[in-house]
Amino acid sequence: MRNGSSALLAKELFLTSGLEVKMNEPLAPYTSIKIGGPADLFLQINTLSGLSQTLRLLNQHKTPFCLLGKGSNVLVSDRGVRGAVLRLGGDFGRVEWRVGEATASCIAGSAYPIARLVRQAVRQGFSGLEFAEGIPATVGGAVVMNAGAYGAEMEKIVVRVEGLTPKGEEKSLARAELAFSYRATDLPRGFVVTRVCFLLSQGSAPEMKQKMRDLLLKRKRSQPAGFPNSGSMFRNPPGDFSGRLIEAAGLKGKRIGRAEISPRHANFIVNLGGASATDVRALMELARAEVKKKFGVELIREVHLMGDWRHESEANTGA
Repeated sequence: MRNGSSALLAKELFLTSGLEVKMNEPLAPYTSIKIGGPADLFLQINTLSGLSQTLRLLNQHKTPFCLLGKGSNVLVSDRGVRGAVLRLGGDFGRVEWRVGEATASCIAGSAYPIARLVRQAVRQGFSGLEFAEGIPATVGGAVVMNAGAYGAEMEKIVVRVEGLTPKGEEKSLARAELAFSYRATDLPRGFVVTRVCFLLSQGSAPEMKQKMRDLLLKRKRSQPAGFPNSGSMFRNPPGDFSGRLIEAAGLKGKRIGRAEISPRHANFIVNLGGASATDVRALMELARAEVKKKFGVELIREVHLMGDWRHESEANTGA
Protein backbone atom coordinates (compact mmCIF):
# COMPACT_ATOMS: atom_id res chain seq x y z
CA MET A 1 0.00 0.00 0.00
CA ARG A 2 1.28 3.45 -0.87
CA ASN A 3 1.77 5.59 2.23
CA GLY A 4 -0.49 8.45 1.11
CA SER A 5 -3.28 6.16 -0.04
CA SER A 6 -2.89 4.01 3.08
CA ALA A 7 -3.21 6.97 5.44
CA LEU A 8 -6.30 8.30 3.65
CA LEU A 9 -7.95 4.88 3.58
CA ALA A 10 -7.21 4.30 7.26
CA LYS A 11 -8.72 7.68 8.13
CA GLU A 12 -11.92 6.87 6.25
CA LEU A 13 -12.14 3.41 7.78
CA PHE A 14 -11.76 4.83 11.31
CA LEU A 15 -14.84 6.93 10.60
CA THR A 16 -16.91 3.91 9.49
CA SER A 17 -19.41 2.59 12.04
CA GLY A 18 -19.61 -1.11 12.83
CA LEU A 19 -15.89 -1.45 12.28
CA GLU A 20 -12.76 -1.81 14.43
CA VAL A 21 -9.47 -0.87 12.73
CA LYS A 22 -5.99 -2.02 13.72
CA MET A 23 -2.80 -1.25 11.83
CA ASN A 24 0.19 -3.61 11.57
CA GLU A 25 -1.66 -6.20 13.61
CA PRO A 26 0.20 -9.55 14.10
CA LEU A 27 -1.90 -12.40 12.71
CA ALA A 28 -0.37 -15.33 14.59
CA PRO A 29 -2.91 -15.08 17.48
CA TYR A 30 -5.75 -15.32 14.95
CA THR A 31 -4.56 -18.56 13.29
CA SER A 32 -4.91 -22.10 14.59
CA ILE A 33 -1.22 -22.85 13.92
CA LYS A 34 -0.19 -19.64 15.76
CA ILE A 35 2.02 -18.38 12.93
CA GLY A 36 1.81 -15.22 10.83
CA GLY A 37 3.25 -11.76 10.37
CA PRO A 38 1.34 -8.46 10.55
CA ALA A 39 -1.53 -7.23 8.39
CA ASP A 40 -1.24 -3.67 7.06
CA LEU A 41 -4.87 -3.22 8.08
CA PHE A 42 -6.83 -5.60 10.30
CA LEU A 43 -10.56 -4.90 10.19
CA GLN A 44 -12.99 -6.46 12.64
CA ILE A 45 -16.39 -5.91 11.01
CA ASN A 46 -19.59 -6.37 13.01
CA THR A 47 -22.44 -5.10 10.80
CA LEU A 48 -23.63 -5.56 7.23
CA SER A 49 -23.57 -1.81 6.62
CA GLY A 50 -20.03 -1.62 8.02
CA LEU A 51 -18.94 -4.41 5.68
CA SER A 52 -20.62 -2.78 2.69
CA GLN A 53 -18.94 0.55 3.36
CA THR A 54 -15.59 -1.14 3.96
CA LEU A 55 -15.73 -2.99 0.64
CA ARG A 56 -16.65 0.22 -1.19
CA LEU A 57 -13.69 2.02 0.36
CA LEU A 58 -11.26 -0.80 -0.38
CA ASN A 59 -12.50 -0.92 -3.96
CA GLN A 60 -12.21 2.86 -4.29
CA HIS A 61 -8.63 2.82 -3.03
CA LYS A 62 -7.78 -0.30 -5.05
CA THR A 63 -6.66 -2.05 -1.86
CA PRO A 64 -6.54 -5.87 -1.92
CA PHE A 65 -8.23 -7.73 0.90
CA CYS A 66 -8.70 -11.24 2.22
CA LEU A 67 -10.89 -12.80 4.90
CA LEU A 68 -9.84 -14.64 8.03
CA GLY A 69 -12.34 -16.68 10.00
CA LYS A 70 -11.24 -19.02 12.77
CA GLY A 71 -7.79 -19.15 11.18
CA SER A 72 -7.68 -22.87 10.38
CA ASN A 73 -6.73 -24.18 6.93
CA VAL A 74 -4.46 -21.17 6.38
CA LEU A 75 -0.74 -20.42 6.58
CA VAL A 76 0.11 -16.73 6.89
CA SER A 77 3.50 -15.58 5.64
CA ASP A 78 6.10 -14.45 8.18
CA ARG A 79 6.11 -11.14 6.29
CA GLY A 80 2.39 -10.72 6.91
CA VAL A 81 -0.34 -9.52 4.58
CA ARG A 82 -0.28 -6.44 2.39
CA GLY A 83 -3.60 -4.64 2.13
CA ALA A 84 -6.47 -5.49 4.45
CA VAL A 85 -7.53 -8.57 6.41
CA LEU A 86 -11.24 -8.73 7.18
CA ARG A 87 -12.64 -10.65 10.14
CA LEU A 88 -16.39 -10.81 10.61
CA GLY A 89 -18.17 -10.89 13.97
CA GLY A 90 -21.13 -9.26 15.71
CA ASP A 91 -24.22 -9.51 13.50
CA PHE A 92 -22.49 -12.16 11.37
CA GLY A 93 -22.49 -14.52 14.35
CA ARG A 94 -26.25 -14.99 14.50
CA VAL A 95 -28.45 -17.93 13.48
CA GLU A 96 -32.14 -18.22 12.63
CA TRP A 97 -34.23 -21.41 12.47
CA ARG A 98 -37.39 -21.99 10.42
CA VAL A 99 -38.84 -25.34 11.41
CA GLY A 100 -41.29 -27.32 9.30
CA GLU A 101 -42.93 -30.71 9.82
CA ALA A 102 -40.05 -32.86 8.55
CA THR A 103 -37.36 -30.34 7.64
CA ALA A 104 -35.74 -27.19 9.01
CA SER A 105 -34.14 -24.26 7.26
CA CYS A 106 -31.21 -22.81 9.13
CA ILE A 107 -29.93 -19.36 8.15
CA ALA A 108 -26.55 -18.86 9.79
CA GLY A 109 -24.23 -15.87 9.76
CA SER A 110 -20.87 -16.50 8.15
CA ALA A 111 -19.00 -15.95 11.44
CA TYR A 112 -21.04 -18.55 13.34
CA PRO A 113 -18.86 -21.53 14.39
CA ILE A 114 -19.87 -24.58 12.36
CA ALA A 115 -19.27 -26.95 15.29
CA ARG A 116 -21.70 -24.97 17.45
CA LEU A 117 -24.27 -25.10 14.66
CA VAL A 118 -23.88 -28.89 14.48
CA ARG A 119 -24.66 -29.30 18.17
CA GLN A 120 -27.59 -26.88 17.97
CA ALA A 121 -29.09 -28.83 15.05
CA VAL A 122 -28.74 -32.16 16.83
CA ARG A 123 -30.37 -30.84 20.00
CA GLN A 124 -33.38 -29.86 17.89
CA GLY A 125 -33.48 -33.24 16.16
CA PHE A 126 -32.35 -32.16 12.68
CA SER A 127 -29.85 -34.17 10.69
CA GLY A 128 -27.35 -33.38 7.93
CA LEU A 129 -24.58 -31.50 9.74
CA GLU A 130 -23.18 -34.24 11.98
CA PHE A 131 -20.14 -34.80 9.76
CA ALA A 132 -18.93 -31.27 10.61
CA GLU A 133 -18.54 -32.03 14.32
CA GLY A 134 -15.02 -31.01 15.27
CA ILE A 135 -14.29 -29.00 12.11
CA PRO A 136 -12.61 -25.77 13.36
CA ALA A 137 -14.24 -23.35 10.94
CA THR A 138 -16.89 -20.68 10.67
CA VAL A 139 -19.99 -21.23 8.56
CA GLY A 140 -18.59 -18.97 5.85
CA GLY A 141 -15.21 -20.68 5.82
CA ALA A 142 -16.76 -24.14 5.77
CA VAL A 143 -18.88 -23.26 2.73
CA VAL A 144 -16.07 -21.51 0.84
CA MET A 145 -13.85 -24.58 1.19
CA ASN A 146 -16.76 -27.05 0.86
CA ALA A 147 -15.64 -28.61 4.11
CA GLY A 148 -16.30 -32.29 4.51
CA ALA A 149 -15.43 -35.44 6.37
CA TYR A 150 -16.13 -39.15 6.15
CA GLY A 151 -18.00 -38.99 2.85
CA ALA A 152 -20.16 -35.90 3.47
CA GLU A 153 -19.67 -32.28 2.39
CA MET A 154 -21.31 -28.89 2.81
CA GLU A 155 -22.66 -28.95 -0.76
CA LYS A 156 -25.23 -31.58 0.21
CA ILE A 157 -27.09 -29.26 2.58
CA VAL A 158 -26.49 -25.72 1.24
CA VAL A 159 -29.59 -24.09 -0.29
CA ARG A 160 -28.49 -20.47 -0.68
CA VAL A 161 -25.46 -18.28 -0.05
CA GLU A 162 -25.85 -14.56 0.62
CA GLY A 163 -23.06 -12.01 0.46
CA LEU A 164 -21.62 -8.80 -0.89
CA THR A 165 -19.76 -8.06 -4.09
CA PRO A 166 -16.38 -6.27 -3.98
CA LYS A 167 -18.32 -3.04 -4.50
CA GLY A 168 -20.41 -3.64 -1.38
CA GLU A 169 -23.58 -4.65 -3.23
CA GLU A 170 -25.82 -7.39 -1.81
CA LYS A 171 -26.14 -10.59 -3.83
CA SER A 172 -27.88 -13.92 -3.22
CA LEU A 173 -26.76 -17.13 -4.93
CA ALA A 174 -29.15 -20.08 -5.17
CA ARG A 175 -27.90 -23.65 -4.99
CA ALA A 176 -28.13 -24.00 -8.79
CA GLU A 177 -25.72 -21.05 -9.18
CA LEU A 178 -23.05 -22.61 -6.98
CA ALA A 179 -20.37 -24.92 -8.33
CA PHE A 180 -18.98 -27.19 -5.63
CA SER A 181 -15.91 -29.36 -5.99
CA TYR A 182 -13.58 -31.24 -3.66
CA ARG A 183 -12.64 -28.75 -0.90
CA ALA A 184 -13.70 -25.73 -2.97
CA THR A 185 -16.74 -23.69 -3.94
CA ASP A 186 -16.63 -21.57 -7.06
CA LEU A 187 -17.92 -18.16 -5.89
CA PRO A 188 -17.68 -14.87 -7.81
CA ARG A 189 -14.27 -13.24 -7.48
CA GLY A 190 -14.11 -11.03 -4.38
CA PHE A 191 -17.51 -12.23 -3.12
CA VAL A 192 -17.82 -12.03 0.68
CA VAL A 193 -20.18 -14.57 2.25
CA THR A 194 -22.43 -13.05 4.91
CA ARG A 195 -25.12 -15.71 5.49
CA VAL A 196 -25.78 -19.30 4.45
CA CYS A 197 -29.09 -21.16 4.30
CA PHE A 198 -28.98 -24.90 5.02
CA LEU A 199 -31.79 -27.43 4.62
CA LEU A 200 -31.78 -30.19 7.23
CA SER A 201 -34.06 -33.18 7.68
CA GLN A 202 -35.69 -34.62 10.77
CA GLY A 203 -33.67 -37.37 12.44
CA SER A 204 -33.28 -39.45 15.55
CA ALA A 205 -31.52 -37.41 18.25
CA PRO A 206 -29.97 -40.48 20.00
CA GLU A 207 -28.62 -41.81 16.68
CA MET A 208 -27.23 -38.41 15.70
CA LYS A 209 -25.56 -37.92 19.06
CA GLN A 210 -23.97 -41.35 18.82
CA LYS A 211 -22.73 -40.56 15.29
CA MET A 212 -21.21 -37.32 16.55
CA ARG A 213 -19.50 -39.11 19.43
CA ASP A 214 -18.10 -41.72 17.04
CA LEU A 215 -16.79 -39.10 14.62
CA LEU A 216 -15.25 -37.03 17.40
CA LEU A 217 -13.55 -40.11 18.85
CA LYS A 218 -12.25 -41.01 15.39
CA ARG A 219 -10.79 -37.51 15.00
CA LYS A 220 -9.14 -37.63 18.43
CA ARG A 221 -7.58 -41.00 17.69
CA SER A 222 -6.15 -40.02 14.31
CA GLN A 223 -5.37 -36.31 14.49
CA PRO A 224 -2.56 -34.64 16.46
CA ALA A 225 -3.30 -32.95 19.76
CA GLY A 226 -1.26 -30.73 22.02
CA PHE A 227 0.41 -28.60 19.36
CA PRO A 228 -1.06 -25.90 17.08
CA ASN A 229 -1.71 -26.91 13.46
CA SER A 230 -3.68 -25.80 10.40
CA GLY A 231 -5.55 -29.03 9.77
CA SER A 232 -4.91 -31.27 6.77
CA MET A 233 -2.09 -29.82 4.68
CA PHE A 234 -2.90 -31.61 1.40
CA ARG A 235 -6.01 -32.84 -0.36
CA ASN A 236 -6.37 -36.59 -0.64
CA PRO A 237 -5.53 -37.78 -4.16
CA PRO A 238 -8.14 -39.98 -5.91
CA GLY A 239 -8.23 -43.43 -4.37
CA ASP A 240 -5.56 -42.73 -1.76
CA PHE A 241 -4.67 -40.66 1.29
CA SER A 242 -2.04 -37.93 1.49
CA GLY A 243 -1.12 -38.95 5.02
CA ARG A 244 -0.43 -42.54 3.94
CA LEU A 245 1.77 -41.38 1.05
CA ILE A 246 3.78 -38.96 3.21
CA GLU A 247 4.25 -41.65 5.86
CA ALA A 248 5.29 -44.20 3.22
CA ALA A 249 7.84 -41.67 1.98
CA GLY A 250 9.46 -41.90 5.43
CA LEU A 251 8.64 -38.36 6.56
CA LYS A 252 6.59 -38.92 9.73
CA GLY A 253 8.29 -36.97 12.52
CA LYS A 254 10.50 -34.99 10.09
CA ARG A 255 11.36 -31.53 11.44
CA ILE A 256 12.52 -28.29 9.89
CA GLY A 257 13.15 -25.62 12.49
CA ARG A 258 10.33 -25.86 15.02
CA ALA A 259 7.81 -27.33 12.57
CA GLU A 260 7.20 -31.09 12.45
CA ILE A 261 5.27 -33.54 10.28
CA SER A 262 3.09 -35.07 12.96
CA PRO A 263 4.13 -38.52 14.20
CA ARG A 264 0.41 -39.28 14.66
CA HIS A 265 -0.89 -38.24 11.23
CA ALA A 266 1.51 -37.37 8.42
CA ASN A 267 -0.91 -35.00 6.68
CA PHE A 268 -0.61 -32.58 9.60
CA ILE A 269 2.28 -30.23 10.33
CA VAL A 270 2.48 -29.02 13.92
CA ASN A 271 4.07 -25.98 15.49
CA LEU A 272 6.31 -27.23 18.30
CA GLY A 273 6.67 -23.66 19.57
CA GLY A 274 8.30 -20.83 17.69
CA ALA A 275 7.93 -22.36 14.22
CA SER A 276 7.92 -19.96 11.28
CA ALA A 277 5.74 -20.04 8.18
CA THR A 278 8.94 -20.63 6.21
CA ASP A 279 9.61 -23.77 8.30
CA VAL A 280 6.11 -25.10 7.64
CA ARG A 281 6.20 -24.36 3.95
CA ALA A 282 9.61 -26.00 3.61
CA LEU A 283 8.19 -29.18 5.14
CA MET A 284 5.22 -29.03 2.79
CA GLU A 285 7.50 -28.74 -0.23
CA LEU A 286 9.67 -31.58 1.04
CA ALA A 287 6.58 -33.79 1.41
CA ARG A 288 5.38 -32.90 -2.10
CA ALA A 289 8.79 -33.58 -3.62
CA GLU A 290 9.33 -36.93 -1.87
CA VAL A 291 5.83 -38.22 -2.65
CA LYS A 292 6.22 -37.15 -6.28
CA LYS A 293 9.64 -38.85 -6.52
CA LYS A 294 8.64 -42.11 -4.83
CA PHE A 295 5.05 -42.56 -6.04
CA GLY A 296 4.56 -40.20 -8.98
CA VAL A 297 1.67 -38.50 -7.17
CA GLU A 298 1.35 -34.71 -7.17
CA LEU A 299 0.00 -33.58 -3.81
CA ILE A 300 -2.23 -30.50 -3.93
CA ARG A 301 -2.33 -28.06 -1.02
CA GLU A 302 -5.49 -27.92 1.04
CA VAL A 303 -4.04 -25.21 3.26
CA HIS A 304 -4.33 -21.73 1.76
CA LEU A 305 -1.17 -19.61 1.64
CA MET A 306 -2.05 -16.09 2.73
CA GLY A 307 0.08 -12.97 2.58
CA ASP A 308 3.38 -11.78 1.15
CA TRP A 309 5.28 -14.77 -0.26
CA ARG A 310 6.97 -12.80 -3.05
CA HIS A 311 10.49 -13.84 -2.10
CA GLU A 312 9.61 -17.51 -1.81
CA SER A 313 10.12 -19.80 -4.78
CA GLU A 314 6.82 -20.75 -6.43
CA ALA A 315 8.48 -23.30 -8.69
CA ASN A 316 7.24 -26.31 -6.74
CA THR A 317 4.22 -24.99 -4.86
CA GLY A 318 1.46 -26.16 -7.16
CA ALA A 319 0.03 -22.63 -6.99
